[in-house]
Amino acid sequence: MRLINLTPRRCQPKILKMEKIIQEKISADHLLYVSLKYTKTCDVLLNLISRWKSMIEASLARILEQAKKKKLIKSIPQAPKPQVELVKELYKKNQELLSAIQLYEFFKRVESLEKMRENEFRKNVCLKVLDRGEWVTIDMDKLKEYSIILERFISHVKQILS
Repeated sequence: MRLINLTPRRCQPKILKMEKIIQEKISADHLLYVSLKYTKTCDVLLNLISRWKSMIEASLARILEQAKKKKLIKSIPQAPKPQVELVKELYKKNQELLSAIQLYEFFKRVESLEKMRENEFRKNVCLKVLDRGEWVTIDMDKLKEYSIILERFISHVKQILS
């Protein structure tokens, strides 16, 4: 059986641009609202942060591709850090993008930071990370704050890519 694509051709590139971003968001939402509800481990928290990080990376790549297409930039840097700096420069007035980029930079650091697990397998599962000399608590409330920031970020990415 052969499937027929009924999407108009002019809409297809836009769909492809957002496809990976939406897939990562769906996976992250599942981790936040389903997996974490039943398992309550710090490993799920770390996987969620990793998903969010890859979602933001994909979004930044698409934003830079769009900027290059609109001739706002000449070339797209290969390394992640110059890409982040370039997006910060291009969208320095967009607070939603900047706050998500700040989160992204924190998520990248989390992998290498000292971690302390608390209340695993209990209602108030909590991961504490030592970031720049201070213990940062990542619990359900903090994850919901991050989720709201990333929802706004994704809606702005959709606007930029449309």
